[in-house]
Amino acid sequence: MNRSVIARVIGLILCIEALCMVPSFAIALFTHGADSHAFAVSIALCGGVGGLLTRIKSKSKRFQTRDGFVAVALCWIVMGLTGALPYALSGYSYVDAVFETVSGFTTTGATIVSAPSALPQGLQFWRALTQWMGGMGVLVMVLALMPSLGEGSVNLMKAESPGPISSKLRPKTSETAKSLYIIYIALTAAETLMLRVAGMPLFDSLTTAFTTISTGGFSVRDESIAYYHSEPIVWIIIVFMFVSGINFGVLFQAQRRAWKDALRSEELRWYTVITVGAVALIAVDLVLKTGLGVYQGVSQSAFQVVTLMTTTGYATADFDLWPYFSKLILVLVMFIGGCAGSTAGGVKVSRLVILFKGLKRELRRILHTREVRPLTLEGERVAEGTVSSVSVFFFAYIVILLVCAAVVSLDEVDFTTAFTAALTTISNVGPGFVLVGPTCNFGFLSSLSKIVLTITMLLGRLEIMPLLVLLFPSVWKK
Repeated sequence: MNRSVIARVIGLILCIEALCMVPSFAIALFTHGADSHAFAVSIALCGGVGGLLTRIKSKSKRFQTRDGFVAVALCWIVMGLTGALPYALSGYSYVDAVFETVSGFTTTGATIVSAPSALPQGLQFWRALTQWMGGMGVLVMVLALMPSLGEGSVNLMKAESPGPISSKLRPKTSETAKSLYIIYIALTAAETLMLRVAGMPLFDSLTTAFTTISTGGFSVRDESIAYYHSEPIVWIIIVFMFVSGINFGVLFQAQRRAWKDALRSEELRWYTVITVGAVALIAVDLVLKTGLGVYQGVSQSAFQVVTLMTTTGYATADFDLWPYFSKLILVLVMFIGGCAGSTAGGVKVSRLVILFKGLKRELRRILHTREVRPLTLEGERVAEGTVSSVSVFFFAYIVILLVCAAVVSLDEVDFTTAFTAALTTISNVGPGFVLVGPTCNFGFLSSLSKIVLTITMLLGRLEIMPLLVLLFPSVWKK
């Protein structure tokens, strides 16, 4: 393992994290916030340690696959521990601070803050910015800013990119990273402008765009999006959440006006069908069982389905009060998540498509023992190794979900609370049901539960394997 180059990458991450704290520090100074000292100390510590690590020299700049996985896992752990400093220095316990920070970077949106509007604006901005930084991936940001990071740096992107199949949009890894961030920034700017035109205050527009495009869900308002009482704002956010749940490779094709290639995406079709189907089922259920009008039923259904399908986690209604059938559909879309290569969490639509096709192929083998039929996705053959890794991922996902739920249940909470708390963290969604519902928070849980849920959020965002490889002794050998 190339330890020196991994240390240098961690140093770069700390330096970038320190730079990203500067706008929050400036806002704290401008608003005379009590958090200005916290950001000053945090910037000095992150920048100082990061600067020292970047000075470490290495004989080889080569990144092996193992190095990429280890670097990504360690970088995300370090970001969570150091990004928590502004919260900790502002009076929060360190466990709570790490929980909130990791929830931000992993774009989960689960929170221990009962009243976000009461936070100083510097912390509000940092809270939103952590989600924007983590949405596309901080290592992808490093590759975009530092194209000469080292040979094999594509392994960093593979380890951090969500989905069973990772592909480059351009010949060079740095060019792919830049293309992704151009789309990411353009979507953020477009939503900010549209929300501002719709009547949302500028600060709220910017922070909401940060947490929408990253599918994070942190809001500066206690009532989340319901605070604004604006249908145009609701539908603008629905559109941008849905777009952010699409594979950015498809968005790249759309940017190049290769519409036929973009619309040919099999995963996009399934993503759209599942979303529309879930919206229709819940809308009918709400209209028939709660007495809502058709438009209200569709509007509320569309927002909650899209926000949970894309694992954003905003709220315009307390869906914990909805009929059981509607809540079941919401749990299913939380589990499914968005497309691979998007900022959304969950199992991912492409994995479920591969699992479904694998099941279908096994059934055909039982009926036709000599038949050899390759499994395809997006018109291309899926390697057997990929099919196997999808099955292993799914098994690990279920095991971690159940173990996490068991730990949370030690706090003497009901089954629904424990299960949805685990589901919402491993899927990086945010709100769950009952005691962790859309009008509640995670602050009442024990420190043990918070630590386990924090680890679960990291496992969900990094798609399990980069963190698990750290447990193998052979990984640490040269």
